[in-house]
Parts: sequence; C-alpha cells; structure tokens
Amino acid sequence: MSELKDFKCPNCGGRLEFDANTQKLKCPYCEGTFDPDIFNEHEEVVVDSEPWYSDDIKVYTCNSCGGVLMTDKDTAATTCPYCDNPIVLTSNVSGIYKPKRVIPFMLDKKQAKERYKQHLKGKPLLPDAFKDEATIDEIKGVYVPFWLFDGKANARIWFDAVNHRYWSDHNYSYTETSRYKVFRSGYVRFADVPVDASSKVDDQLTQSVEPFNLSASKPYSDNYLAGYLADKYDIDVPESKEKANSRIANSTAAMFRSTTSHYDNCIPTSTHIGISEGKQEYVMYPMWLLNVKYEGKLYRFAMNGQTGKFVGDLPTDKGKLIKIMLLVFFGVTAILNVLQYLMYLR
Repeated sequence: MSELKDFKCPNCGGRLEFDANTQKLKCPYCEGTFDPDIFNEHEEVVVDSEPWYSDDIKVYTCNSCGGVLMTDKDTAATTCPYCDNPIVLTSNVSGIYKPKRVIPFMLDKKQAKERYKQHLKGKPLLPDAFKDEATIDEIKGVYVPFWLFDGKANARIWFDAVNHRYWSDHNYSYTETSRYKVFRSGYVRFADVPVDASSKVDDQLTQSVEPFNLSASKPYSDNYLAGYLADKYDIDVPESKEKANSRIANSTAAMFRSTTSHYDNCIPTSTHIGISEGKQEYVMYPMWLLNVKYEGKLYRFAMNGQTGKFVGDLPTDKGKLIKIMLLVFFGVTAILNVLQYLMYLR
C-alpha cells in the first residue's frame, strides 16, 4: 500500500503548513499553531487503491478533496492542484529514502521575495527596465536532498616557487630572481561535505547558496515538509561520492597552496592526494527557487532557506557596459598623458 500524509487543523479542519518564522505547523484559517511532533502520534491516512505507474509518473488520490494527483516518481512532498492541500508522499521518504536529518525553513516566501529585491540593488550594469518589467514567474520552497560525506585527505605536493628582489642605483635597475623547490605534505579531515542528490536542481545553484548550518538540523519528520515541495534522491551514493572526493581534493590542494603565500609565485608541479572515505548521511536542506521572466528569457535564482544567502545571474545592459568601458579607457588615457607631460617637464 502507498501512503499519503496530510495535515488537518484539530480546531477547524483547515490545512496546516509549516511556518518558518514560528517553527510550528500553522492553520491559515483559525491561526492555530501546533508543535510538529504531536502529529507523529496520529495514524497516517492510507489510500485504499495502489497507485498506477506510467513511465516515471505516479497517480494518487487527495485525502482532502478526492482529486487525482499526478506526480513525478521522485516527488516526496507537493500540494493538491485542486484544493491546495499540502501532501507528503510518505512512500518516497521511507526505508532507504528516509533522510536522517532535515534543516527546517527559517525564512518564508515573503522574505525570499524581499531578498530578491535586495539582490537587484547596487548593480550598475543592470538594465533599468529589469526592476519594473521582470516578473516572478514561479517561486517555490523546496527541500533538496543531499548526501553528506566524511573523509580524510593525505597529500604530498611539490611546487616550483619564485621570489623577486628589486633595487636600483643612479645608473641601473636590478632584479634578482631566486628559484625554489617547495614540498608540502600532511593530512586534512573533512566532515559533512555536501553533494546535491537531485538531478533536477542545478549543482551550481546549490553550491552557491552554501554553507548550511547543520548544527540547527532536526531528526527527520514528515511534518517539516508540509506546505513545501520535496524530492527523494535520484543520484546514488557512488556517483555522489565521486563529486565529494573531487571537492575534498580541490579544497586540500587550495589549503596547501595557501601555505606558500610568502613566495611571489608558486606553481604546483606534482600533486598526490589520497582520500580515505568515512561515513555518509542522507539529509534534506531548504531552498527557495525563483524563476524570473524578462524579455522572453528565464532567469533562475536561489536562496538558502536557512541563512538567506541569495544568488542568481542578472542581465547586462550592453549600452551601460560600453559607456563604462569608454570612461575607463579615456580616464586611463588622460592619466597616461599627464604622466608623460610631467616626465617631459623633468
């Protein structure tokens, strides 16, 4: 049997949604608030009929209005398109698909829109019309599945390094170049390296809104998903592990490179990094995803649902860019002419 889990207000029967500000389930009708954990004691509603499958589509019946729901096979939480009832598809967050931890949303949709407006400020190359004509086509709160990996990196890196010393006398200018062979070795431990486990969300967006504060996570409960969208993972551990190891190796190389900052230039010539793998953990992180339309093109933005970090590419006004480039060009030319004139006077 497959299960749908919805959340009805004990006071008035209205649909409950998880409120990021109060960290409780809230009824928008009677404004009652309830601790998410109290609903763990109630029996989940079981759908009488087994959903049928069509390729990657599942079909369910809404417990609230009886409407037919068609969802992607990986959908874990959604809303009924007929009555807007928040629904958790518990079969997709159980067994091997049940996360160990979840970071609840701390910021709501209104705050996501406000961060979007702030993101537009202070952008001199942004077209003037974008703020007025661009429209938010879609904004959704999504729990994105992540794998977290622990690991230990053992590294041995050789560098070619160079230092320069400059001086001059009344007749000549001198340059002394000293070359060195530099060696670094050691190990670095990593914990909770995140890898986006959903193929539907751009990895660049998920990495750009990092970091998340895992210390604020909660033991997983279906109740936190009420009113939001969620997918189960569709990228397994082996594939995600490769991405995690790549991040660990790159971070290790950068950390070792930072220890050579007292050289004028330092280039790695031989790098050996071995990674000892540790445990992995399945979690869900909160993100707001915004799609904005402007002049027929879709621009995608993302916000960390916990910290509010906001990212996304904006269009560039080519006319403004040309003007700035011309101003820089003429400004540099003017400075060079002044310097040349002063040298001539000497």
